[in-house]
Amino acid sequence: MSDPEQRDFASIIDQADDYVEPEILPLPLDAWHRAQGARMVEFAGYEMPIQYDGIMAEHAWTRDSAGLFDVSHMGQLVFSGEGVAHALETVLPGDIAGLSEGKMRYSLLLAQDGGILDDLMATRLPDDQPSPFSAQDVEPEAYDPLHPSPTASGSFYVVVNGATKYDDVSYLIEHLPDDVTINILEDQALLAVQGPKAVEAVARIVPGVDGLVFMTAGAFHWNDVPLWISRSGYTGEDGVEISLPAEHAVAFADALLALPEIKPIGLGARDSLRLEAGLPLYGHDLDPEITPVMADLGFALSKRRREAADFPGAERILTQREHGPATKRVGLIVEGRQPAREGAEVIDDTGATIGRLTSGGFAPTLGKPIAMAYVPLALSTPGTRIEIAQRGKVHTATVTAMPFIPHRYVRAGAK
Repeated sequence: MSDPEQRDFASIIDQADDYVEPEILPLPLDAWHRAQGARMVEFAGYEMPIQYDGIMAEHAWTRDSAGLFDVSHMGQLVFSGEGVAHALETVLPGDIAGLSEGKMRYSLLLAQDGGILDDLMATRLPDDQPSPFSAQDVEPEAYDPLHPSPTASGSFYVVVNGATKYDDVSYLIEHLPDDVTINILEDQALLAVQGPKAVEAVARIVPGVDGLVFMTAGAFHWNDVPLWISRSGYTGEDGVEISLPAEHAVAFADALLALPEIKPIGLGARDSLRLEAGLPLYGHDLDPEITPVMADLGFALSKRRREAADFPGAERILTQREHGPATKRVGLIVEGRQPAREGAEVIDDTGATIGRLTSGGFAPTLGKPIAMAYVPLALSTPGTRIEIAQRGKVHTATVTAMPFIPHRYVRAGAK
């Protein structure tokens, strides 16, 4: 990072504990959430809404209609500079250079030994217009996300997890070349609208957004406010994620909430929704001790990168891919009505611990408890019965394929 301001940010990152931990930070919509009756809790260093009308009701509303989620705690970064795509490939195992404008890819920030430091979304920004995150005027019709221009040098918009964003930036500053600049979009809010009626509803106030398909993004406007919108999310439902200047977040949230399909949804339902969708949560289902193969995220290892074996931890990861990892992330259907929670132990017939649960809870859509766990490879086949020890009681569960419920993404050619 050759820009002195970027170097100055490194010193902030080095003191992240002092900078973040003593004070719980408010989101741009903090007062708005409270006015909507939200119960607020601390999460990832921020005060965030855990629920409004109740987790079960909010979960069902999102599955049936559309929910509004405030995810402004997440880190929004823009990478630019000479050779930026290939530079990002030194820390990510995906085909970043092969992304065309407006296309996105789920990827993983890897430690040098192949452990997962974070999971993230990377999008190639359009080259032929000003940055959608700048104050410059951007014409919405200037970019057609369905017919992007060929791959070019470009810049990349990357969204990382809120709890890891400072550590991520510190790691990236250390490992990326000086020709690459990182801009931290601290003045941008990030909202997600998820559910089967989400895109139809948002398109009434942001015309053209329904032209996007899953894992594409583009620049739009609402009342002259620049928006960067992707058709993506983390609930298993169709929907969009919207980055916009934080100063306009309240007005835009009000406009969304005026649409009858949309209600505000808290962290509680966000967690149960992503669990039903079989989507891992960093810090719970993913951590630096876990590799992409152990996490059953092999799709994030692009073919070109596997063949080149040129990403961090490639030898370890490719060996696990060929021969199988010692442990693997699996889905579980838990018998009975009592949910098994994170931290519960998977045990063998002698009572010895052989695995652990990393996420668990009641699945409202299925009407039964579900969980994710890391178990020995030999026990990872769907249909395998295992035992879980939790609070002195033993529960029986069955390994099942994930997602627990089908994803409902709208992909190209399916519209």
